[in-house]
Amino acid sequence: MDIQTRDRLNKVIMYVILTIMAFIMLVPFVWMILTAVKTNQEAISVAPFYIFPQKGWHWENFATVWKSYNFLILYKNTLLMIFFRVVCACLTATMAGYAFGRLHFPGKNLMFSLVLIQMMIPSQIFIIPQYLMVSKLGLLNTTAGLVFPGIVTAFGTYLLKTGYEGLPMDLEEAAGLDGCNIGQKFLKIMMPLTRSSMVSLGIFTALFAFKDLMWPMIVCTNSATTTLSAGLAKMQGQYGSDYPSMMASAVLAVIPMIVIYIIFQKQFVEGIATSGGKL
Repeated sequence: MDIQTRDRLNKVIMYVILTIMAFIMLVPFVWMILTAVKTNQEAISVAPFYIFPQKGWHWENFATVWKSYNFLILYKNTLLMIFFRVVCACLTATMAGYAFGRLHFPGKNLMFSLVLIQMMIPSQIFIIPQYLMVSKLGLLNTTAGLVFPGIVTAFGTYLLKTGYEGLPMDLEEAAGLDGCNIGQKFLKIMMPLTRSSMVSLGIFTALFAFKDLMWPMIVCTNSATTTLSAGLAKMQGQYGSDYPSMMASAVLAVIPMIVIYIIFQKQFVEGIATSGGKL
């Protein structure tokens, strides 16, 4: 077997494996949609087991949950929380990452050690002090309260520090010879070169914010200010064993992230590949 034939065979095998893996990953989503258009009896039936609806496709399940909860408000609250968390995380992390990665100041190693320690501690430990601060500031049941834990990020600081450390020192030295101060070096030279790291941070921050359940349920008890994740938890308590309604709610909840992924697909792939991370 020549080299060209072997390469083609390896490529075919790789595509077959990737296709099988993609199919396996899509099965839960397809099953969620199929369950959403069944009757409850069909959804819980074991013998016989129904893959497709037998008594028609009940799209009215979506209308039922849409009327029960104002999904437009849930979408708005979730997207606002994601947007402001991404903006705050990228802004604070890129400045802190530049300071830790390129500058020299007293206590630098100690402060960065505190950042690393924060990454090792479960986030649930910070919920009580964060709640007390939000309560004292009068930010309960507000978008600002939802954004509060994401204003700074230890993971983002570490990620951006690594990105800045990977840039050559010659860039800053050349900028210094041209008369640039620290602020100009940061804004005009260094920060644009860490775009891929900021894209990665934005992707991870958006995903973590979208999946965040505990904090929205604690800080936003009003249904008009809660997010999709907390709204789904409340729907589970309301509908109980009504699996078609629960799956219809889940389908409606994932629509924003699907739309965001379709729009920013190139940035998602670039950010994940560049950071070397995985979801």
